Amino acid sequence: MRVRKVTGGLAAVVTMSLALLGGQAAAAPSGETVRPAAARVLTYDASGAAEFRSAVDRGAAIWNESVDAVELRPVASGQRANIRVLADNGWPRALPGSLGNGTVYIGRQAVNQGYDTVRISAHELGHILGLPDRKPGPCSSLMSGSSAGVACTNPYPNAAEKAEVERDFARAAAGRRTPAPRAVLIGD
Repeated sequence: MRVRKVTGGLAAVVTMSLALLGGQAAAAPSGETVRPAAARVLTYDASGAAEFRSAVDRGAAIWNESVDAVELRPVASGQRANIRVLADNGWPRALPGSLGNGTVYIGRQAVNQGYDTVRISAHELGHILGLPDRKPGPCSSLMSGSSAGVACTNPYPNAAEKAEVERDFARAAAGRRTPAPRAVLIGD
């Protein structure tokens, strides 16, 4: 405790001295240094995604561009994937297991109705990353899913969706409880 007070006082003196000398002042750290955690790498197996494989790869790339806490990579040969992606004739859906683990179905029913395959992929991967549906919702919300209509092709999570994924994975990395993902089965 005494060392922290001395160190904190010294940091304040240095910061103020720099400000008085025309240097750039910076905030002194508050006791503990916070380091950004390395991204949690999640692997996905899109070998069963059939004609939607490139859409799944693009959906994963969008999440990689959007958040720092997690990175989605294609599974290496012989490795077990966190996320399995399959194509079927039903409606798109996700069956999350735990945060970052589960199965995604890219259903041809929605594609046949005109929904965008990359938006579907990014949306369903969002469920595996812990996000719930937000229906009804605008096109600017990736998790609004089908309620945004077939004209909506936005595959990018909005700021709130990105922040929620960052927060959930930071909690998981710190060993704190995260909300349990919900299975999303119908009308996703």
